[in-house]
Order: sequence, then structure tokens, then C-alpha cells
Amino acid sequence: MRQSILIRLGLWGAFLALVLAVSFGVYRYGLAQAMEQLKARGQADLALAGDRFATRLQRYQELAVMMADHPSLEALTGAGAGEALRREAAEDFLRSAADKTGALALAYVSREGVLLAQAGETLGAEALEGPWRARAAQGALGTGHGIVQGQAGARRAYFYAAPDFGRDGRVRAMLLVVVDIDELEYGWRSSSPAVFFTNVDGRVFMANRSELVFAEVRAEDAGLVLQDGAEGRIVQSLQGGEEIWELALGPYIPRRALHLTKEMPVMAMRAEALVDVAPAERLAGLQALVVAAVLVAFGAILFLVTERRRTLLSANRQLEARVEARTGELRRAQADLVQAGKLSALGQMSAGISHELNQPLMAIGQFAENGVRFLAQGKRDVAEDNLKRISALSARAARIIKNLRAFARNESEPMGRIELGNVINSAVDLTETRLAEAGVTMDWTAPKTPYYVKAGEVRLGQVFVNLITNAADAMQGQAGEKTIRIRCHAGERLMVDVRDTGPGITDPEKIFEPFYSTKAVGSAEGMGLGLSISYGLIESFGGKITGRNASMTEGARGAVFTVELERWREESSV
Repeated sequence: MRQSILIRLGLWGAFLALVLAVSFGVYRYGLAQAMEQLKARGQADLALAGDRFATRLQRYQELAVMMADHPSLEALTGAGAGEALRREAAEDFLRSAADKTGALALAYVSREGVLLAQAGETLGAEALEGPWRARAAQGALGTGHGIVQGQAGARRAYFYAAPDFGRDGRVRAMLLVVVDIDELEYGWRSSSPAVFFTNVDGRVFMANRSELVFAEVRAEDAGLVLQDGAEGRIVQSLQGGEEIWELALGPYIPRRALHLTKEMPVMAMRAEALVDVAPAERLAGLQALVVAAVLVAFGAILFLVTERRRTLLSANRQLEARVEARTGELRRAQADLVQAGKLSALGQMSAGISHELNQPLMAIGQFAENGVRFLAQGKRDVAEDNLKRISALSARAARIIKNLRAFARNESEPMGRIELGNVINSAVDLTETRLAEAGVTMDWTAPKTPYYVKAGEVRLGQVFVNLITNAADAMQGQAGEKTIRIRCHAGERLMVDVRDTGPGITDPEKIFEPFYSTKAVGSAEGMGLGLSISYGLIESFGGKITGRNASMTEGARGAVFTVELERWREESSV
């Protein structure tokens, strides 16, 4: 009897140990799955927060660039009588802009750092002498962040300094736009999850939790240190490089959080998020509890089989009902978590349409205006032709959007056999209205012999559209001959030269770098990404694109861009 009891106790002990081991395994697996979905949702929320802040700052950048060369401000750099009136007019203009945009302060500063006019918050020397002013003095857009001492005390601010160029092409002054960080954070505070932005020194400069501002992020075990000395410790490192932080920083910050990061090079900061892991832990615990309950119930059934064989059928039916109900709850909980992750991912901001769509949209507008005029004149055939061209351009714009998005994701339409002359003809046709308005002559005749290359038609067309529009922009405001010449040269590989009669290239070795532009600061045509994108597209075709200044034999004037493409061979289609 005693031996039987000991055996039973031993079996029950082994069974309970098995239940604990299985439940722990289920908990670890469920937690890993839940953490993956929590990570995906958190990364989506972090990207959304970063895009929101970058978008809000973008309008102030555009404000600085567009206002820098305003006549009211340029008048301050000239000599002569009426200096007080010019200063008053400039400050009225700046005050109006500050009121309409919500900028903390606007200041027009000479190249030497002399304040010529300002509006809004009175700025101290720390705002006028920041690194952004030195960069603007070199002819580039200066950016940065820091603390400004104003009438209401110290404030966090983001700075944009846009240069104003004189007739000699040198920087004569700059417009400083100061953005109030508190104003940007308003309406974003207390949203989930907790998101903050740290600078290169590891200091939190912006956050949707006020207690995190000016906290220090450290690489040691003390992951986050507030100004009052409160700390958040790194208690676990996950396989993907993420960390679990244990925090005691107040009721609005989770006690255990998944720490996620995202670099924001445009803002020179890092976006970080603290995502509460309690829901994931609760879900994993629920899964383990359900499994443990099922196992214990199953063990109880086995025990009851040996003890009460007569009641087996009733007990078995009850157990099956419980197992089915709890398994259904588990499946529904898992399905709800998957769906929540999908819905959160759908909330990410879409990528903006790139500036390459500007030309087809302008052509659509021109054809639409012409169509209305032709209809009014009774020329239905001509109007119908314009409508067909609008339809074709709309379809082309849709394909452009598709390929720009595919390019950004390292995806693209399959390359195939493309007739080079047709692609260039389409690009010339697309830019015809733009060139006519700019007074530019296009010198291009399609070769009589068709040349076939291995490329994607839409993306190759975008490259030539970009080269043609860049050439037209380079000759804008130029007196004398304004001509674009396109020539094809056949050899082992096909070469296409696009040459203009403009001023040439200042720094040929930098023209394919992102955000490098030879256009005047304040121009609305692009951000210096066109050639960089074109470079990547041509390389994806197995080709090469180069830029140089015209040689003496070519007239020693203007820029020459050469696109080198691989010929289509039948074996390449295999």
C-alpha cells in the first residue's frame, strides 16, 4: 500500500515536472512570437513618428529656402539712403511670415554675422553663431538644434539657415528660421508608444513624454538616466539586437519596455521608442496557462480512469469541452494579435511622389488647356488627340510611381529588349513643352537603324527626362544659344551623349552624390536627388553614366552626360 502511494506520488511528481517544462517552453515560444509582432508594430509606430516630425520640420526648411532671396530682405544688403525704412519693411515681412507659419523667430543675418532684421523671439548670440550659420556662409543649407535664451526663458529649438546669393554668386547674407520644439511636440504628447529623439551626445532632445527630455541614453547597463537621477536598466538583449529595459520613471512610461531605434540622418538624430512588453508577456502567460491547464486536466483524466472507470465518459466529455473552448480562445487571441500587427503596419506614411513627376504633370495640364481651346474652336480631332496624349501621360505617371517605389525597395520591373530611339523620343516629347517655355532648342534625330538595349523602358525614360530637364535648368536665364544635343554612338556598347550649351559643371566628381545640386538655392525644382537616382538606375541595367564639361573640340561650353548601355543580345533573354 505504502509502496503504491509512493509510486503514485512519484508519477504525479514526474507528470507535474513535465507540465512545468512544457508550459515554460510554450511560454518562451509564445513570448518570442508575440515579441516579434510587438517589434513590427513598434517599428511601424516609430517610423510613423519619425516621418511626422521630419514632415513638420520640412515646411520650415522650405520656408527658409524660399524666403532667403526675397526682395524685401535683399534690400538690406545694399547701400544708400532709407536704411531705416528698408529695415522696417523687412521686419514687417519677417513678422508676417512668423505669424503665419508659427516659427519661433526669423532673422536675416549678414555673412559676417551682423543681424540685419528679425521677427519673433529675440535671439541671443548662441543662435546667430551656431554651426548652421557657418554652413550657410559656405553656400549650403545649414541645420542644427540647440537651446535658445528668449524672453520666456530657455527653449529647445531647431535651426535652418538658408544662404542668399548675390549677383556675383557669393553668399551675402542668410535667413535663419528658428523652430520651437515645444510647438512641434504639442498634440503628440502622451501618444503610444513612448518615442524620443536623441542627438549625437546621447541626450534626449525631443520626446512625447516630458519626463524624458534631456535624459541621457548610455551604452552601459543603465540604459536611460533622467536629470533627477532615475535610471532605466537594460535587463535583456534579444536575438535581433533589441533590448528589454526595466524602467521606474513614472506612470506614463512602461516598467518593462522593448527598446527600438531608427536612424534619422536628415535630422542628425536617432529616433527611439519604448514599447510596453506587458501585453506580450500577458499573452504568452495566458498561452502557457492554457497549455498547463490542458495538461493537468489530461493527467486528472488519466488518474480518474484508474479510480472511477464508471464516470469516465462524463468526465471525458467535460474535459473535451473545456479543451475546445480554451483552445478556441487561444486561437482567437493569436489571430487578434496578428490582425493588430497588420493594422498598425498599414498606418505607416507612404513615400512621397518624387519630383520626376513634375514634367508629365505639367504636360498634362498644358494638353488639357489646349484641348479646351481646340474644343471651343470646333477642332474636335485635335482635341481628341490631346485627350489621348493626356491618357498616355497619366498611364506613364502611374508607371513612374510604381517604378519609383520599386526602386526605393530594391525592386524593379523585369529588364527586357528596349528600342533606345523610342525611349529618347518619348523623353523628348515629354519635355517638349518645358523646353519651349524655356526657349531651349532640342537637336535630336532618331537613328535610322534601331538600337536595342537591355533595360527597363520606364526607368530608362526617366533617366533621359532627368538629363534633359537638368540641361534646361542649367541654361535658365542664360543669354545667347540654348541648345540640347542628343547623339547615339554604336559600338560594343551603346553610348548616348546629352550635351547642353550651359555654364558647365562646377564639381564633376560630386554630381552623382545625393542632395548635391547645381541649381540656385531656393529653386523649387528638386532637391539634388535626380542624378543620384539616375546613376542607380543605369547601374541596375549593367550600364554606366558619367558627366563632364565639354572639350575644346566640342565647343568648350556646356556639360556632357554620357549614358553607356549594354546591347541586347538574344542570349540575354534566355
